[in-house]
Amino acid sequence: MLLLTPASTPLLSHPNGLTFRTNTTRFQTQLKVLSMAKQTSEETSSTTIEKIAIAGGLVSNPVIGWSLYTLKTTGCGLPPGPGGSIGALEGVSYLAVLGIVGWSLYTKTKTGSGLPNGPFGLLGAVEGLSYLSLLAILVVFGIQFVQQGSIPGPLPTDQCFG
Repeated sequence: MLLLTPASTPLLSHPNGLTFRTNTTRFQTQLKVLSMAKQTSEETSSTTIEKIAIAGGLVSNPVIGWSLYTLKTTGCGLPPGPGGSIGALEGVSYLAVLGIVGWSLYTKTKTGSGLPNGPFGLLGAVEGLSYLSLLAILVVFGIQFVQQGSIPGPLPTDQCFG
């Protein structure tokens, strides 16, 4: 138990074993210090997730742009590449952007605002680019569907890469 006050003053006990002085000013100050310590540990853990999302978004959004341009100009997605690596990158990029948009929407419903800016404002930028990529996906896939009657599947076909 952490005792933050002399025994002669009224005390307030917390279930975690902390004891606080009931003096309002000191009580608020002490709670604020504890709250700041908790935020610091939460910020550290979320920074890793934010960095992963930033790196993923900075790679995924241009790949999706390339994929959509290729789809619009050739009617096919990206070629599979050596060992299927380019096709795999394309598929993972679509999933990453959908994940970022999903995370953003979830955060928006829980907090009333989108994702935090992150280091150097990059997470906010990735969030915005991901929404733009999603809009571009809907437009290009819509055009492709109207013109061709379908969109290409996730696997390469002989029609595109025969």
